[in-house]
This record gives sequence, C-alpha cells and structure tokens, in this order.
Amino acid sequence: MDSEPRKRGAPQVTDGPGSTPDSGWAAEPVPTVRGGLAATVAQWVEVHRLAVLGREPTIARDAGVRVTRMWLRRSRFADVAALSNATLTLGLDADALYHLGWAQLSTGQPRQALANYERALNLYREAGYRYNEAATLNNIGGVYDNVGDRQRALSYYMEALPVLREIGDRKGEATALTNIGTVYGQRGERKQALACYVEALTIRQGIDDRAGEATTVANIGALHEGIGDHERALASYEQALPIFREVGNRAGEATALNNIGLVYDRLGDHERALAYYAEALPITREVGDRAVEAATLTNIGALYGTLGDHRRALASYEQALPITREAGNRAGEATALNNIGLVYDRLGNHERALAHLAEALAIVREVGNRAGEATTRYNIGEIQRRQGDFAGAKDSLDGVLEILRAIGDQRMEVKVSSTMAFVLLSMLRVDEAIEFQRRAVVLAERTSHPSLNQMRAILDQLQRMRRR
Repeated sequence: MDSEPRKRGAPQVTDGPGSTPDSGWAAEPVPTVRGGLAATVAQWVEVHRLAVLGREPTIARDAGVRVTRMWLRRSRFADVAALSNATLTLGLDADALYHLGWAQLSTGQPRQALANYERALNLYREAGYRYNEAATLNNIGGVYDNVGDRQRALSYYMEALPVLREIGDRKGEATALTNIGTVYGQRGERKQALACYVEALTIRQGIDDRAGEATTVANIGALHEGIGDHERALASYEQALPIFREVGNRAGEATALNNIGLVYDRLGDHERALAYYAEALPITREVGDRAVEAATLTNIGALYGTLGDHRRALASYEQALPITREAGNRAGEATALNNIGLVYDRLGNHERALAHLAEALAIVREVGNRAGEATTRYNIGEIQRRQGDFAGAKDSLDGVLEILRAIGDQRMEVKVSSTMAFVLLSMLRVDEAIEFQRRAVVLAERTSHPSLNQMRAILDQLQRMRRR
C-alpha cells in the first residue's frame, strides 16, 4: 500500500500568527506583532540570532514570526523548528509554540505538535486572542486528522467553527467548514461532506476569496475521487487550476497539476499523467516547496511502478528520500522508505524490501504516527503473505486492524479485512475468512468504498466455496 501523495483534499492549517493571506490554506490569526522596518529574511534571521544572544525576548519574538511565516511556505520545517525553539529559550511564547507545532506536524511528529499546539492554545485563551484560539483549535483538529483519529479531529473543527462565527471571520469559517467536510468525506459520509463544501464555497465566493474558492473546489474534486468518480474529480481540479494561476498561487497550481495527473493515472492515461507531473515538478522547485516536490517525485515513481518500470520508480523514490531528510520531514522520509521497500519487493529482493520497511516502521512509531504505522505494517504483512508466511502475515494484519479500529479509519479497514480473508483462506480457515470478508463488505457499504462490488464478489466466492 503506497502512501498517499499530497492532495488539496488534506485538512487545512493556518499559516500562523503574523502572516499575510496565503491562498490555498486557511485564514490566518490576528498578528500579535507590531510595526517593524522592511528587511530581507536573512536580515531578520540575524536580528533574531542577536536578540536571542542578547536575551531580548520582544525583539526575538517579533523577528521570529517574520522569518517563520516565510520559511513555512517554503517547507523549511527543520529551520522553523530550530528558530522557534531558540525563541522559546527566552520564555513561553504562544506564537513560537504555534509555529513549532506546525513544523512538527509537517515533519511527521504529531505527538510533539499536539503538545505545543495545546500549550499555545492555553496562552491564546489567557490573552483573549479569540482569532488565534480558533486557528489553533483548527490545527489541533488537523493533527488528529493527520493520524486518522477522525472523531477527535471533527470535535476540534466543530469547536473552532462557532468561535470564527462569533468574531465574524468568514474566511476562517469557510476553512473550518472545509475541514469538517473533509472528515465527513473520509468517514464515507458523502452528503454531509458535500453540504459543508458547498456552504464553504458560497462563503468564499461571497467574500471574493478566489484562492479559497480554488481550494474548496479542489476538495470537492478529492471527494469525487475518493468514491472513484474520476470524471467529476477531473472537472473540479481543472476548474481549480486556472484560479490558482489567476491569484498567483504557484504552490496551489503545482498541487492541482499533481491531482490532475493522479486522475489521468487512475484512468489509465499514463502519458498524460506524466506530462502533468512533469509540469508540476519545476514549479515546486521554483517556489521552494520541498514537500510538494517530494510528493511529485513520489507520484512519478508510482506511475512508473504501475507501468512495471521498477528501476525508474526506484530512481524517483530515491530522489524524494534525501529531500524529505533535508527538510526534516520524518513522515515523508517514512513514506519514501516504504515506497522504496515496495519496489525492492517487486524486484524480488525481499530482504532489502523488509529492511526498508523496518526502517520506516521505526520512524512512524518514534513520531507516533499510528496511521503510518498501520500502512507500514500492512506492507510487511503483504510481503509475508506472498512469501507463504501466513502466520506472520496474520500477526501483522492483526496489529494493523487494531490500529485502524483505534483511530477509526474504516476505509483502510476494508482493504485490510479483505487481505486478512485471503490469509485465512490460505490457512484453510474458510469460516473465519468469510467473517472478515463480510466485515469488509459492511464497511465498504458504510463508507461508499469504490471497491464495494469487488468486495461483494469475493464474499460470494468464499460462501460458494464453503457450500462445496
């Protein structure tokens, strides 16, 4: 199971205190810094360094916000973390904690991100910064969404929504509705998801938020794609693309190109898909968005893997790996290691495959990414199954299912339950296999899973097998 490439359907997070609007992401909190002369980022970095050295917290915090809001947009997450930690040596600061949480979430450290967001939330509430309180609630929801805990994610997004309405932040309200819609979509509750997206889209259009409009349209595309409606997904992505171009959001443009490529890939038009990925790649490098650059290389690698060109797939994944490490993106590093492991498996080198997957597993466990742990353990179980180690595969899949049930990821549970059915069938435990496949069908029906008909057909075959 390859890790999912970056898509605009992901939960939106706020760019942080002191930011200017960034199309494609959420509304920003009210700045908590004042004034200041224009200066280059490098100059502000030096101001920050000297302020920390001279124990001048006010200057350090002001300079730190100015630098981190620029670095976040260029995926310089390791640098953001280092600078925020330096600011925090001068005492607690909500903005530094907020930005540190952002960097940690972006680099696959959800536990640490959650701790810092919660500390920032308490400080914002104490200071009466309602705008920043709502932004932080939104981002805490994003942490839980990131690790697959949909119910907690939904509760935080729902908590942010009335605050945003109370303070009259229409743009933030649209963001919260978009995030709520995303959770509903992940849970297979398509009608509720679409209702949230339509309400968000109406708000965006009413306040002439073209950048936000493009984001919401793209999220509607991701909703269609999630249920296998590729034509509607493509129409939505193609509607979003010119808006991203109109507002000059190059990062959003690159992501839209990626998503269009993904749809063509899934429709079997690999030549067109590759062309869109190739168009996105230089844009990611131009804007310095290392996260999307790595995701684009991942998409290219996945396409070559689909075509059976495993050498080229491996080359693309191996290009993505150092980019994730350079950015301090532990989640991205685990994804790259996962994908490299899968290629080695397809090349028949199971020892190297399992070594890469074991390295990925250690990372996702270290950072507390339970969804990533489930994916990696599933990949290990699949290799064990194909090698005939059915007992080992069953143990791995038991662990995966335990995680999925804990975090409430029913869509992935469909696939894993069906795989478990095949493992049990191979162990001649037909009755148990039928029960797991029946569970896969129930979950597929509940979540409007695109593989529903396939799940039903497998169940029918298993039941006929038992009757014989």
